[in-house]
Amino acid sequence: MELAYYPGCSLHASSELYDIQCKLVFKRLGMELREIEDWNCCGATAASKTDDFLAAALPARNLGIAAATGLSELMIPCSSCYSRTLVAQKSLSSEPSLKSAINAELTHKVNGPIKVSSILEVLAPLVNSGALEEKAAKKLSGLKPACYYGCLLTRFPCDVAVPDDIENPRGMEIVCEAVGAEPVDWNYKTDCCGASASVNDAEQAQLLMSRIVNDAVLRGANCIVTTCPLCQFNVDAYQDEGGRKYGIEKRLPVYFITELIGISLGLDPVEMQVDRHLVDAMGLLKELKLI
Repeated sequence: MELAYYPGCSLHASSELYDIQCKLVFKRLGMELREIEDWNCCGATAASKTDDFLAAALPARNLGIAAATGLSELMIPCSSCYSRTLVAQKSLSSEPSLKSAINAELTHKVNGPIKVSSILEVLAPLVNSGALEEKAAKKLSGLKPACYYGCLLTRFPCDVAVPDDIENPRGMEIVCEAVGAEPVDWNYKTDCCGASASVNDAEQAQLLMSRIVNDAVLRGANCIVTTCPLCQFNVDAYQDEGGRKYGIEKRLPVYFITELIGISLGLDPVEMQVDRHLVDAMGLLKELKLI
């Protein structure tokens, strides 16, 4: 099976390891990710705050390129890119004049339908069919992740259908359970980590992140798992500083969902670059004899 694939800017920069993991994991699962050619930034949070037309036009160009591949589904691992692309797709379908104005400037027009999916939406059928569990050579016994969705994966500024519960999503927990992990029940799974405020309002961002980590620790989690590159980067990079400031002694590794799946599939953790995390991510896996 082949999927169109949009990595977005983060997966070609600070979260390059996530891009590597996606390709390795899905290849092992029998899916080929075809990265769309000449893709551009989706506009992330900046475009939607400055220019409504640009906020729709940037993802629209990627949608046109993806549809031109002839593939029926576009996987977007980044929560922000996924959100912006779905919102743009909805805007184009409900505003013919906007679609016409944008298409006038595009080489690849936004005409043919293409399903935009998060990484969890692509994984869900593999869980439901039992294919993921069947391929999991190693069960992640002893791993107790707090599944952290962040604020963008299930919340949208317009009427977009969400394939999970908005306030209490379960998609990530179901994937974790399929590979033998034991997700904890906790309160902060859809709270904001501060996003880019970690740069211009570090104090507020650290407060938000400290609440996330503290609740995960209190609930008995021994790690955090996420699908969002910005959430992963923030909680990984600022956890030590925030922990010292807010009196949280324990440090939790912050894994991408692809790392847990990859370990269960028998992939090499060094090839997946699990050793690149700022909070040690290899130690827990060794302690639990998972690698």
